[in-house]
Amino acid sequence: MSAIKVGYARVSTNEQDLTAQRIGLTALGVDPENIYVDHGLTGSNRARPGLREAMAATRRGDTLVVTKLDRLARSLPDARDIADELTTKGVALSLGGSVYDPADPVGRLLFNVLGMVAEFEADLIRARTREGMAVARAKGRLRGKQPKLSASQRKHLFELHDAGAHTQAELAELFRISRTTVYRELQRRAATTPGG
Repeated sequence: MSAIKVGYARVSTNEQDLTAQRIGLTALGVDPENIYVDHGLTGSNRARPGLREAMAATRRGDTLVVTKLDRLARSLPDARDIADELTTKGVALSLGGSVYDPADPVGRLLFNVLGMVAEFEADLIRARTREGMAVARAKGRLRGKQPKLSASQRKHLFELHDAGAHTQAELAELFRISRTTVYRELQRRAATTPGG
């Protein structure tokens, strides 16, 4: 069986597009049928089905191809683990067309530098996200999960429940909420009612 190139592409959110990576992988000699993808998963999450399939599809002598190291991993330890796993299997790793050689000191250095840059970028993204959320919270735009029922709906729910004419399932259907929400509202009221 002749050696093949297996491609892997990843985007962090469902809104992002994989087209550029697919084109890049095809240009690097990967057959479109041998491209595995992960949509909406960060590179810091090692449990990715597309990555698992791509790794499983490689055999000794094959090459796993990614357009950039940050598509494969967003942390240096993960990048090293994946590279070590491939090396143990006898599979080469191609980063944008350059084959990583773990036996070459310069290659190892460049790989580590790229891994640290990917990790640094991930840290920056997290910091900017936290900063943006803090600003939104300060401006009152980030209010968290909104309640399922308005105050008047909640009052009406309690009145109907206290009258005893409806089951929790009927109340859930009436208010178009889950039975769990009905239960939670009743529990919350009991916890805040003196002597309740």
